[in-house]
Amino acid sequence: MIKRYFLLPVIAVLSLGLAAQRTDAPTGRWQTLDDETGEAKSIVEIYEQDGKYFGRIAKILTDNKTAVCTECSGKRKDQPIEGMVIIENLEKSGDTWKGGTILDPKKGAEYRLSAWFEEDPNTLFIRGKHWTGLYRTQEWKRAR
Repeated sequence: MIKRYFLLPVIAVLSLGLAAQRTDAPTGRWQTLDDETGEAKSIVEIYEQDGKYFGRIAKILTDNKTAVCTECSGKRKDQPIEGMVIIENLEKSGDTWKGGTILDPKKGAEYRLSAWFEEDPNTLFIRGKHWTGLYRTQEWKRAR
């Protein structure tokens, strides 16, 4: 009888740990890497709002912490990149997320967005696709 009461808290703690590792959503904080140098560039925080996913640059990890989006147009023109929402309207589609857009603040350009996990729940694949069909895929690592 005592063994059962001992095992119950152990099982509960293990269950909570597994629930924290769920990969059914891209929410959380993700470290982005520079495509050319491989150096960490920023932390993007992805959050859910009204059934869709959005992401903002939570922290710039380079020396240029006061960077502004000089190449952006409209309301983003010359706005600080840190705090800027760069992922908008991403929606769940089976095992992936699609239908949203992602902004490249360096170029000021928006691309169609898809995101997915493969084997590692700590690696999020992000693909921005240009209207011409050209695309670029990045691996974002879960920030600790």
